Amino acid sequence: MTGTGAAVLLALCPLLLAGGFLLGRRTAHPVGRSDVGTPVERATFETLHTASLAAPPLRAGLTEDTARKAAGRLRTLLGTDALCLTNRSVVLAWDGTGDQHGDPVMDRLTTLLDTGRGAAFDCSCGDLDCPRRWGVAAPIVVDHRVLGALVAYAPRESAVLARATEEVARWVSVQLELAELDRSRTRVIEAEIKALRAQISPHFVFNSLAAIASFVRTDPERARELLLEFADFTRYSFRTHGDFTTLADELHSIDQYLALVRARFGERLAVTLQVAPEVLPVALPFLCLQPLVENAVKHGLEGAVTRSRITIRAEDAGAEALVVIEDDGVGMEPERLRRILRGEGGPTAGIGLSNVDERLRTVFGDAYGLVIETGSGAGMKITVRIPKYRAGVHSSPSSHQDG
Repeated sequence: MTGTGAAVLLALCPLLLAGGFLLGRRTAHPVGRSDVGTPVERATFETLHTASLAAPPLRAGLTEDTARKAAGRLRTLLGTDALCLTNRSVVLAWDGTGDQHGDPVMDRLTTLLDTGRGAAFDCSCGDLDCPRRWGVAAPIVVDHRVLGALVAYAPRESAVLARATEEVARWVSVQLELAELDRSRTRVIEAEIKALRAQISPHFVFNSLAAIASFVRTDPERARELLLEFADFTRYSFRTHGDFTTLADELHSIDQYLALVRARFGERLAVTLQVAPEVLPVALPFLCLQPLVENAVKHGLEGAVTRSRITIRAEDAGAEALVVIEDDGVGMEPERLRRILRGEGGPTAGIGLSNVDERLRTVFGDAYGLVIETGSGAGMKITVRIPKYRAGVHSSPSSHQDG
């Protein structure tokens, strides 16, 4: 289990105890069929279900809109008649009756927002018909920063409600922390894609255009085809939408790249491409395979090598797609490879391998890093495993349909 998953589980355990007690009071008399479990089991299910409904808005961060969407679910978790969510300056959402209590609440939260310590207070408003006599506030804290407060209201003091409010506020904090992690992950992926784009060699651009120019007089039709390949390749590499793509689109871009490389090296480079149609729709991080093929071309034609063969296979492996990129070039000493994957290879080593390895682990987990077999003079074989289905991993519409 990841650290994040453990944090969620730890946050939910006391929430189940507090929420289960409160909800159990309302479900002590079964409603509907009697074969759906004991009152405690029904209360536990209801608590988990309500928490699952409250989580998605909070995973988008703490805003007026997300607070409004989550407040009703959080009030249900607490079993209280009124609840509000605040940031450090204003009430973001009020759910329940007695919203006249919303205006003065920020004055009562000054100490809580400064210290992160919860507070209970008398909130009688002078209206004899208003049942809101007592309030309890708990801080919402992310990365040691107090972002706001969760405030629950009741007709009288309640130690159970005070504890439950504290636990629900902790659960809200975990959801907001996950939201920040999601945004951080997105920023990391975007930065890594920018780094890969920056690595597209000016020499490759120059050599590709030079190769195209060499065919303008002798074979103008081929020059035209190569120019279209170059335009499509660069459009895909610099597209602005989506962190993910399909295996079909990535392989199509690789084919365009190889067409440009073969225009330059001719018979020195032989390429074999074998693809199982079943894996073409599989989603993977954008620009994930292309740097590996570029690496194979570079090392396949390094030094005194006069001819190189590159094999690219995409296979169906049950719940996964298996992509293998292999060259018969100069290879690499294993220790040098380990330094590159740790990001210690130096500027001349490039960032392609370590970048792709890190992105695969970030998206799919540590079990899905690159598997590389190599040795000095032994060529290089890179294996990439991609889950066919993973929550949150969805490709954008095909970039090759863009205008």
